[in-house]
Amino acid sequence: MKKALILFAIISIATISRAQNVNPSYNKALADSLGADDYGMKPYVLVILKTGPTKIEDKKKLDSIFRGHFNNIGRLAKKGDLVVAGPLKKNDKTYRGIFILNIKTIEEAKPLLNTDPAVSSGVLDYELFQWYGSAALPMYLPFSEKIEKTKP
Repeated sequence: MKKALILFAIISIATISRAQNVNPSYNKALADSLGADDYGMKPYVLVILKTGPTKIEDKKKLDSIFRGHFNNIGRLAKKGDLVVAGPLKKNDKTYRGIFILNIKTIEEAKPLLNTDPAVSSGVLDYELFQWYGSAALPMYLPFSEKIEKTKP
């Protein structure tokens, strides 16, 4: 009988502790729609864009490549494959910017990156990393459009 009471006490404490960790604001439908795990997180691919091996002196050609780069960013964002993009300030490395891709594997990232004219021309190169972040990250994009006074 004593063992049964101890077992009951342990189970009760474990149940109470688990209940205290449940988020009262949890929205299962939203979490599922975003691909969130129990912690509200999911895998992404972090891309660090860096200066590539190709040097282009022709300003018109370089401008065209970067116009294509920006258009590609918009296309990937609309498709839902890209959730964050932005330049880095000058640094002592050759890092130029970052992307966070809404995909799970590095293998999936390479074909997406090759659609970028700056990458495919060699003006930009990249390093890829698995990243684990908030599944809600893509939700900021609809608000970004509303606060952007000037388009790049």
